[in-house]
Amino acid sequence: MKKSSTLHPHLHRARKKIRACWQWITHHKKRIGLGLVIAFALWLAFALSVALWYQHKHRNDPFEPGVSFSVKYAKELGIDWQASYTAVLDELNFKYIRVMSYWDDTEPSPDTFKFQDLDWQMDQAAKRHAKITLTIGKRQPRWPECHQPQWVDKLSPANQDVELLNFLKVVVERYKNHPALESYQLENEIANRLFAPQCRTFDRAFLQEEVDAVRHIDSHHPLVINVSNQSGIPWRGPIGDKVGFSVYNIAFARFGPFGYYWSFGWVPSQWHAFRAGLIEIIHHKQSFIHELQAEPWGPAATKDLTLEEQNRSMTPERIKAQVAYGKQIGMKRMYLWGAEWWYWRKTQFNDPANWDTVKAITAEQDSH
Repeated sequence: MKKSSTLHPHLHRARKKIRACWQWITHHKKRIGLGLVIAFALWLAFALSVALWYQHKHRNDPFEPGVSFSVKYAKELGIDWQASYTAVLDELNFKYIRVMSYWDDTEPSPDTFKFQDLDWQMDQAAKRHAKITLTIGKRQPRWPECHQPQWVDKLSPANQDVELLNFLKVVVERYKNHPALESYQLENEIANRLFAPQCRTFDRAFLQEEVDAVRHIDSHHPLVINVSNQSGIPWRGPIGDKVGFSVYNIAFARFGPFGYYWSFGWVPSQWHAFRAGLIEIIHHKQSFIHELQAEPWGPAATKDLTLEEQNRSMTPERIKAQVAYGKQIGMKRMYLWGAEWWYWRKTQFNDPANWDTVKAITAEQDSH
């Protein structure tokens, strides 16, 4: 079969260009290599300069340990969520708490709202002069990440958005004047698809609608939006009034048939300081750690892990190391992740080691 003659000139010219490029690269490979080395060195010097500037600037910031608390997770572990919550406040003396307004729990059926549990958490914090960061929206901490009610699943995407905006407005309207409220956190790790494949693809335009809806009702309390993972930098909006970071240093990872613990502890604190410094320089926003790992990340749900398996990724020594690492970064406001687990180990297994470790850490805040 005769080939099309029109292809030959194009292929011939393409081959000549590829050959010429390859010859040029081969001839100049030393210069190219040197250029790449110089470019990397300049980038490294820039990143280190920003990191050291950030760490120096925030070296004297007061240490402000906080904690996340999930009623859902407490129930999953089989502990008394109210007893554990008040123990976190009274025994561990946390002054900064992040609590959840899960959509499926709060609006189990259309326009039927149940705020009793959330009211109780807010009121208990207010009695102790603790400050609340209230998570709002569909995407909130703990599996399955997106917590929309089943009745919403039956709606079209456009109507789901309408219902979500209505839910946001109801929650913000209810708590905007509560004495315990310090800030809102909107749509937890909104761009992170790695751990929440069932969540809808990140829609930047709709996130801006959510931001506008919240600020229209309450423009007095800061609105937090978190970066999506341990490497993200929010170049584009919406940014929020503050930016939250996740810091997890040891986790179970599976590659093919092999499973083992993967440590991010080798990542220097300057990496996160560089990211926070860029955010401060570009957007003039403060950063903080919204999730500092202080519980296991194992191959199964924590409640299904043996104690030995739990201890492979989290121990009292590692909790102390995590907090020290957070301080090195320069972000002295950090919300520890794992309060329900500490209480579970303490009450169900007579193992207060993690609990007592955190108690000693929070005692440091009183010395500043």
